Amino acid sequence: MSSDSLNLFSFRGKIKVLHLTWVAFFITFFAWFNHAPLLMAIADSLSLTKDQVKTLLILNVALTIPARIVIGMLTDKYGPRLTYSLLLAVGSVPCFIFALADNFAQAALGRFLLGFIGAGFVVGIRMVSEWFPARQLGTAEGIYGGWGNFGSAAAAMSLPTIALLFGGEDGWRYAIGLTGVFALVYSFIYYASVTDTPKGSTYFKPKKIGAMEVTSPGDFVLLLIMKVPMYAALALLTWKLSAGVGIISGFWAAVIYSGLVLLYLLDAKKTFSINREMFSNPPAPIHRYKFKQVAVLNLLYFATFGSELAVVSMLPLFFSETFTLDPVKAGLLGSAYAFMNLMSRPAGGLISDRCGRKPTLLILTAGLAVGYFSMSLIDAQWPLYLAVGAAMACSFFVQAGEGAVFAVVPLIKRRLTGQIAGMTGAYGNVGAVFYLTVLSMVSYQTFFLVIAATAVLGFVALLMLEEPEGQMAEVLPDGSVSLIDVA
Repeated sequence: MSSDSLNLFSFRGKIKVLHLTWVAFFITFFAWFNHAPLLMAIADSLSLTKDQVKTLLILNVALTIPARIVIGMLTDKYGPRLTYSLLLAVGSVPCFIFALADNFAQAALGRFLLGFIGAGFVVGIRMVSEWFPARQLGTAEGIYGGWGNFGSAAAAMSLPTIALLFGGEDGWRYAIGLTGVFALVYSFIYYASVTDTPKGSTYFKPKKIGAMEVTSPGDFVLLLIMKVPMYAALALLTWKLSAGVGIISGFWAAVIYSGLVLLYLLDAKKTFSINREMFSNPPAPIHRYKFKQVAVLNLLYFATFGSELAVVSMLPLFFSETFTLDPVKAGLLGSAYAFMNLMSRPAGGLISDRCGRKPTLLILTAGLAVGYFSMSLIDAQWPLYLAVGAAMACSFFVQAGEGAVFAVVPLIKRRLTGQIAGMTGAYGNVGAVFYLTVLSMVSYQTFFLVIAATAVLGFVALLMLEEPEGQMAEVLPDGSVSLIDVA
C-alpha cells in the first residue's frame, strides 16, 4: 500500500484517531438534528402552532454561528481532545431539557442551546490536521466531514423507529433523551481514547485568545469586514422571529439589533487589542499568513455547505409539489441529496490531495454553479428520474466542494486552525440563513438561480486563492522554529 493510501480497516495510530473523531462528529449531528424526524409528534404532544414549529427550526441554528467561533478559539487554546469531550458532555444537557419539555418555552430553550453542539465539526478539523500529513490531509478531512455529517441522516432514519419502540405519546421524549445519553457516554470514551497529537509532536497554541491573529494591517481590515455577515445573519434570524413569525415583539427585536451592533464593536475592539503589536512590530515574513485565503474559503463554504443545509430542508417539499408525490416518497428522494455525503465529501478531499487544492476547487465550484442552474430548470415536464439525477449530480459538486475547502483550511496557519475552521464553518450557517430567507420570498426556480449566482461569485473570489506550497512556520516552546510541510 502506498504512503498516500489510508487503511481505513485499521484501528491503530492516526486511523484510530480519525475513526473516533468522525464518530464524535456523527454524534453531535445526530443530537443536533434529533428533532427533525419527530416534529409532528412533538407538535402534537406540546400542542404547538405552525409558527411555534417554525420558531424551533430557526432557534436550532441560531447559536451555531457564534458557537463555531468560540469553539474554534477553545480548540486552539485547550486542544481538541478536551474541547470535543466537554462539548459532547455539555451538549447532552439541552437534549435532556428538550426531551423533558412540557411547553413551548422549555422546548425553545432546549432547541436554542442545542445549536451549540453543532459547533463540534470545528474541533475535529484541528484534531485530524494534527495527525495526518499534508499529502493525506484532504482525504482524511473529507472522511471526517462526510461520515460525521451523516449523523443528521442517521437521525432521520432511526429516531422515528426508536420512538415507536418505546411507544406512547412520550416515545419521542425517550428517543431524543437517548441522543443525549449517547453524547454524554461518548464524551468519556473520546477523552480516554485520543491524544491531541502523535507522541513526540508539539501542539501549537495561539499567543493570545479572544480573537484571530492577523499579520498585516490590510488583513486586520479584511477580518473586520468578514465578521459583518455573521452578525448580519443573527440580525436576519431576529427579523424572521419578529416580522416573520411574530414570536418576538418589535421592541425586543430592536433591543437585539442594538445588542448585535454593540457586540460587533466590542468584538472589533478585542480584535484590535489582540493584534495591537502587529501594527508597530510586524512579524517576520516567515511567520506571516494571508487572511485573504481565509476570506475566500469562507465565501466558498457559504455557497457549498450553506446551500446544502438549505436544499436538504426544502428538497422533499420541492419534489412533492413539482411531481405530485406522496410525502414518504418525496422524503426518500430528498434524502438522497444528503446521503451523497458518505462518498462525495471524502472524494473532494481525495481529489484535492491528488490534483491540487486550487484546481480542484475551481472545477467543483464551476460544477456547483452549473448544477444549481440545471435544478432551476426542473419542472413537472421533466421525467422524475432525470430530476433526481440532476439533484444527485449537483449534490456531488456541493459536498465534494465542502471536502476540498477543508482540505485547505488546516494548511494556512497551524496554531490558528481551530479559529479558521470555526469562521469558515460559521459562514456555512450564514449561507443557510441567507438561502432559506431567499426561499421564503421567491419561487423554487429563483431560489436555485440565486445559489448558482453566489457560486459564480465564489468562483471569481477563488481566482485570488493561492495554492498552498512549501512550509508554514510555528515557534516551539524553546523558541526555535518548526517548519510544517503544506504540500
